[in-house]
Amino acid sequence: MSDANAEPEGHEGLIKTPKQLAWTVIASFVVPVVVIIMFANYVAFGEKTGAGSDSMSEEAIARRLQRVGSVQIKDASGPAVLRTGEQVVQGVCGACHTTGAAGAPKIGDSAAWAPRLKTGYDALLASALKGKNAMPAQGGGEYSDYEVGRAVVHMANQSGAKFDEPKAPAPAASAAN
Repeated sequence: MSDANAEPEGHEGLIKTPKQLAWTVIASFVVPVVVIIMFANYVAFGEKTGAGSDSMSEEAIARRLQRVGSVQIKDASGPAVLRTGEQVVQGVCGACHTTGAAGAPKIGDSAAWAPRLKTGYDALLASALKGKNAMPAQGGGEYSDYEVGRAVVHMANQSGAKFDEPKAPAPAASAAN
């Protein structure tokens, strides 16, 4: 009969000596620790803040302590110097109208502007002031209606229209009376 505790023939373990067992136990603890340390360094790699870094420089401290908001006092009668249509286009309108972003007609593309030009200057100005489709009111800028009108004329004339420059607004009456 066969012995119940006897091992089957040809079946041996990988660890045959006490020295191999010791090395296996040591490696089973050291390898995961090394892997964890390497992973932590990989995740935390980058610019370190704290003592010895530039986070305590005067510029960095000033950036952290700067005011969140600010108050700007503007003349209610309008800007002292009115911007030209070209300046307004370069400042705001050109971001979309030079590249055609968000479906905006490109400046100089007569075919894209033709249906819009047929509606006339007043309709184009109303769209520019109130916004249309993806374009926000005044193209997202802070310009007077007159400046926006000049920008509309500038873009339309470069795209095939022959609109006249809008008339300058009358100077505001002095409130010193």
